[in-house]
Amino acid sequence: EQAVAVAGGIIGGILLFVLLGITVYLLWKKFCCLFSYEKLINPVKTTYANAIFQDQANSEIQLKSTRSRSVPFIIPPTLHGRDWIHLTNEEQVQEDSDPYMIPQSGPRSSFHSLAGAYVVGTINPDLYKFPEDKSETDFPDGNIGRLWFSIEYEQESERLLVSLIKVRKLQPPADSCSPFVKIYLLPDERSYLQSKTKCKTLNPQFDENFVFQVSSKMLLQRTLKFLVYHVDKQKKHHLLGQVIFPLKNEALTEDNKLVIWRDLEKENLEPPSEYGDIQFSLSYNDYLGRLTVVVLRARGLKLQEESPAVGVYVKVSLMNHNKFIKSKKTAALLGTPNPVYNETFSFKADQTELDTASLSLSVLQSNKGEKTLLLGRVVVGPFMYTRGKELEHWNEMISKPKELVKRWHALCHST
Repeated sequence: EQAVAVAGGIIGGILLFVLLGITVYLLWKKFCCLFSYEKLINPVKTTYANAIFQDQANSEIQLKSTRSRSVPFIIPPTLHGRDWIHLTNEEQVQEDSDPYMIPQSGPRSSFHSLAGAYVVGTINPDLYKFPEDKSETDFPDGNIGRLWFSIEYEQESERLLVSLIKVRKLQPPADSCSPFVKIYLLPDERSYLQSKTKCKTLNPQFDENFVFQVSSKMLLQRTLKFLVYHVDKQKKHHLLGQVIFPLKNEALTEDNKLVIWRDLEKENLEPPSEYGDIQFSLSYNDYLGRLTVVVLRARGLKLQEESPAVGVYVKVSLMNHNKFIKSKKTAALLGTPNPVYNETFSFKADQTELDTASLSLSVLQSNKGEKTLLLGRVVVGPFMYTRGKELEHWNEMISKPKELVKRWHALCHST
């Protein structure tokens, strides 16, 4: 009996030792799997992995030389059990399947994840970037400066809030520049608001706020005018440029603060002609057969003061062989000798008609109870009808298709 007991103990001990050894081996093998790479068996998956790693290596090199790079969009192996429909350009789309399908769990190496992945397309990072603000970098040839400002209108208090932000790339007459800005609310040219003077800078930063009191009924008939000056050592003021901004085309509300920039333009320092001057742009699109006229402004008009003026407007007429074709009118502005319109009109005109066509721009004043008065007129067209500046403007329009050609013209009373 003792021998049987001893033999049973020995056998039991051996079985316990073997079981413990198997358990330790399994635990050791599982632990080693966490830190080892799995051998790739499927040659197709190996190809995918090599392609992915090669694409990543190439992307690192190309990102150094270019900003735009497509990023691979990859389906992980946990979704491989689903059905896919092959499309063109190696793209795939998933068919309807069980939405409650549980992905595989358990530790997986990063190498295994890439080896079993599907490349279904690419993502262009440029599509998710904010557009670059080029207003401070792209300046056209001949630019004399650029001005930034913002406007907002308070309906209850009837106040127009104007914020003068900055000016860049000024072209002063001397080496140094000490600029300041005068702000007018036309047609009132007798009163203005003025900024502080910034010393010795071509890129002044103002950040100043100004308030104009104007009713909502009159707001859309007003125009902001910015005059940028330079103060020299003798305290003399030199005009560097101006910005004219009509308010009629803007939706001004308290919740809509508009930040705007405009290029400075040189003021016409020549004295007005006898009946005043008008500024407009011409453009011809030879592909569409369209003649475009932009009526910008007039100055020095001789208004009839015998009766109160209701409004001053411009009538644009297209003629062919001195025969009337079509006419269009601007809005009538309250009697002012320097109205600002900024209105665009288009006429259908075949390219073969440009040698016989002409444009007539008439500045008219309407009065209460009386017929309309002609303040001045100008005609632009080919050699058949015009000479001088009017002919030059027409020819320049034809030689520069699709470009806006802007000029001043003297008004006259001849018909």
